[in-house]
Amino acid sequence: MDKEDCVFCKIAQGKIKSEIIKGSNNFIAIRDIHPKTEGHTLIIPKKHYVTLLDINNSLGEELLQFMKEVAFDLMNKKLGDGFNIIMNNLQPAGQVVEHAHIHIIPRKEGDRFKSPV
Repeated sequence: MDKEDCVFCKIAQGKIKSEIIKGSNNFIAIRDIHPKTEGHTLIIPKKHYVTLLDINNSLGEELLQFMKEVAFDLMNKKLGDGFNIIMNNLQPAGQVVEHAHIHIIPRKEGDRFKSPV
């Protein structure tokens, strides 16, 4: 996939409307358009990377802090009693959009979401 055709790049650049719920210098958080549970959120790098292996190591601390902030916000809003953090890397692992992204999925007792792990 070419970066110019990447839906997540277009969202990060403001070319496609999306509900951006939080942002940092290098990442945004948006609601998943096909949520597995209420509050299902995606963390997306603003720069185009295909997988976790492509993301610059210097962004690791910012990414971890941003993920924690988003998960904390979801928990504070009572959207779940727990949460999954999932990242699919490349097609055999289930990656559909070829732009690195992390799913934060709020969980409640008895929900019907089946984690792949």
